[in-house]
Amino acid sequence: MTNHHSTNHPMVSIIMGSDSDLPVMQKAADILTELQVPFEMTIVSAHRTPARMFEFANGAHERGIRVVIAGAGGAAHLPGMVAAISPLPVIGVPVKSSNSIDGWDSILSILQMPEGVPVATVALNAARNAGILAAQMLATSDSELLKRIIQFKKSLEAKVLEKAKAMEG
Repeated sequence: MTNHHSTNHPMVSIIMGSDSDLPVMQKAADILTELQVPFEMTIVSAHRTPARMFEFANGAHERGIRVVIAGAGGAAHLPGMVAAISPLPVIGVPVKSSNSIDGWDSILSILQMPEGVPVATVALNAARNAGILAAQMLATSDSELLKRIIQFKKSLEAKVLEKAKAMEG
């Protein structure tokens, strides 16, 4: 597992079913880096490495992970299966992969979870939003991180106002 901000223990685990998901999932890593949230990133396939997935989901909370971001395309069982095993909150990122039917298969596979096994699902390929949501979850008990998120939100507002001003000429 790749550790980022290795001086700190990772609090978020970004997992994906395949390295082909990396270009999408990297966006979660980028925003967590920007918000200074320590994370790890690795590949765990629900279908090709079920034992690895079970071991990951069973032990993540014991390793100090607080939130899991799981990206998957196609049949997209990874987020739901991790949520079935782990006590941690799981944020699912549906990925439009090469074997996907317009991404709907992934969206519905992650979204339509049974009662008792929630997965917070973001939009198709919206790994950046998953990273922001993970940081917001952690910020409920971290005042310094909360301040960074408030600044981040203000920067979003400033960008929109800047664009509006430019458009209005």
